[in-house]
Amino acid sequence: MNAEARDLWNRAKKALGAAQIIVHEDPDSSASRSYYAAFHAVSAYFALMGKTFTKHSALESAVHKELVKSGKWPIEIGKKFSWLVSTRSTGDYGGGMHVTEPDAVTAVENAKQILECVNLLNPDFFVL
Repeated sequence: MNAEARDLWNRAKKALGAAQIIVHEDPDSSASRSYYAAFHAVSAYFALMGKTFTKHSALESAVHKELVKSGKWPIEIGKKFSWLVSTRSTGDYGGGMHVTEPDAVTAVENAKQILECVNLLNPDFFVL
């Protein structure tokens, strides 16, 4: 068993749960938690493969290169991951800009789909 991958997967599920709970009360924080759910889920997959990343941008590149371009994931899932990156930036650093409640709901749904896609890559390890 890969302890790092297991820990990251558990973090992903907890972040998604938190995002769902606060989606209507705090869209900015929900969007951030949604991104981190996806971030931790994808990081867990790569950790299971023995790969780690020190930058968020490097992980995003790996999503597109190793999951989307390789055909493991549909293009739309890669777009959803990148959209979460952007939305998280607005939620965390937007200054006067904020994530809208409808966008926060979309962020939660996108994160959920990404966790489901990671689950499909290794359903015995990544249990939802």
